[in-house]
Amino acid sequence: MVLALLAGAGARPVAVGGAVQAAAVESRMLGGSEALAVWTLPRLGVAVRNDPQDVRLLYGARELRFSPQRGWRAVGFTLPAGARLGSPELAGGSLYVPLAAVRALGVRVIADAPDLLDFAAPATVPAVTLPPSPGMDTAAVPTPPPPTPAPPRPVTPPAASPPPAPVVAPAAHLDTVHLDTVRVSRTLYRSVEVQRVVLELSGTVPQQVVRESAGLSVVLPGVSATPSSQTLTSGDTLSIEPGVPGTAAQTTVRLKTGGGTSEIFTLEDPYRVVIDTTTQLDRNVPPPINPDGLPDGVTYRARGGLHLLSFDPSRFQPRVVSAPLGASRDVASLVRGVGGVAGVNGGYFDPASSLPVDLVAVGGLMTAPSLEKRATIGFTGQGGTLFGYPRPRYVLSGPFGSVTVNTVGAKVRPDLLTAFVGDGRTAVGADGLTTLSLLPGASAVGRAVTGRTVPPAGTLALTFDPARFPQLPRAAGQPLTAALNWQAQDAPWETAQDALSAGPLLVQGGQVVLNPAREAFNTATNIWRPTRQVAFGVLGGQPTIAYLEYGSPETFAAALAAAGVRDAVRLDSGSSATAYVTGGYANLGGYLNTVWSRPVPNAIVFVPKGQNARK
Repeated sequence: MVLALLAGAGARPVAVGGAVQAAAVESRMLGGSEALAVWTLPRLGVAVRNDPQDVRLLYGARELRFSPQRGWRAVGFTLPAGARLGSPELAGGSLYVPLAAVRALGVRVIADAPDLLDFAAPATVPAVTLPPSPGMDTAAVPTPPPPTPAPPRPVTPPAASPPPAPVVAPAAHLDTVHLDTVRVSRTLYRSVEVQRVVLELSGTVPQQVVRESAGLSVVLPGVSATPSSQTLTSGDTLSIEPGVPGTAAQTTVRLKTGGGTSEIFTLEDPYRVVIDTTTQLDRNVPPPINPDGLPDGVTYRARGGLHLLSFDPSRFQPRVVSAPLGASRDVASLVRGVGGVAGVNGGYFDPASSLPVDLVAVGGLMTAPSLEKRATIGFTGQGGTLFGYPRPRYVLSGPFGSVTVNTVGAKVRPDLLTAFVGDGRTAVGADGLTTLSLLPGASAVGRAVTGRTVPPAGTLALTFDPARFPQLPRAAGQPLTAALNWQAQDAPWETAQDALSAGPLLVQGGQVVLNPAREAFNTATNIWRPTRQVAFGVLGGQPTIAYLEYGSPETFAAALAAAGVRDAVRLDSGSSATAYVTGGYANLGGYLNTVWSRPVPNAIVFVPKGQNARK
């Protein structure tokens, strides 16, 4: 109760699922009560009709309707006796409704503090405006204001190019326009600063934008203003420079940023020119994701220290992407290298050699052998996800019958039959040993070489001692096929194209199933220590990247099950933990991890469906 009273003393920033929203989303104090702009409510999961004569707020089965003639009406529920909801009010060109109305709908508030109003992240964000209330005479209703601000539309030509010729308004109109108000706000998102400068004008005017080395200038022809100059909280300098008295009215607004990326757009009712400048203040800290700027089809949720990125399976499919053999790359590079939209680091590896220590399969070829005891994630060619405990081995078949390959890797052993997926750089074989090259899906040997050889990229190279394996072919053209025997019945592994082993399995069928002994994990070592954790799972039928800020595998599993995750496997965590998504503030990209992680040899990357990401 005390917190609620304190919160009512002034307007507050608004957060959704722990992510603080832009300054334009802040609440306002109107008529003695706190209010929210109607256009901001869809991000809380509320479908709206943004019309002063016919307001509709729909949340699940509960709805509130308002008209000036009848006031508020509840549909699908009953307002408490004596409940008083203030009327909607127009302010700054936006329609506001009381915070009490949002609470009455049942929208859950996570934190109600004097300096922040934090709402739970919704399962879905409504995108459709509600129709008029039943019985409303729409012909008599004025055209409603837009439900959301106009999307940013760049109006800035390159600095080297002359500005486009403005559309000149009639002189009588230009003479009446004034620069009435200048508002500045500054928001920090981890290491990223977003500064907004709003120029509120008394009428619509064209503008010319000139990019400069230290900032930009906005020229407003036909606009009068009072000269001023100020240093902003960010350290930037903002000056208002009216034209010379006695000449045609013109005002120049100069913003010296000294860095950062500026975007300019306009809003209506009243007419405003908005300059958003985004600056990465500390490159030693990963930039955060922008929840309002995610790629279409990507959903972000937060539950305390647990963060979830889910992907529409009709738009994206997960694939395993590897760095060159013996090399590591940062996850963002692996994502960009195949045209993906997001990624998470993959399985465990040896930091000294950057070689995986457990199963990796890419495009139907096993590139690293399986320990045959750890939880594995598999992906079909259509993007389906598999979870289980396969023990895959290559099996060679021909007129001689069949033989199982002992291991996979570039290091050959004369006493074993080894396989290696060629990369065009790494040599295999040895004196006295034979290496057969086989193209994927082929039914005959492509080439046969005795001694050291470099297999072409993408071919399966099979090295052996002919004296130990006399039944195998020794010449090109002889019949031979290779297939992966997944040796598992817990999922249709024969459909898997990509696979990655890590573990442990954290959640199965929505229940915690953590069993370190089953997967031979030593809980006394660093691998089991409380740290930042990552996993790959499925939530609501969507493949999902999960990131826990800090905790043990037990803590992680419990948090995932509580969030509704159906199945999940832990990936390499701690100093490797990385969850990256494209976009972000000023297109910097965004990370769920708050510290930089070390490069890794492989990652799970989400690529647009139908895109060929094999590189």
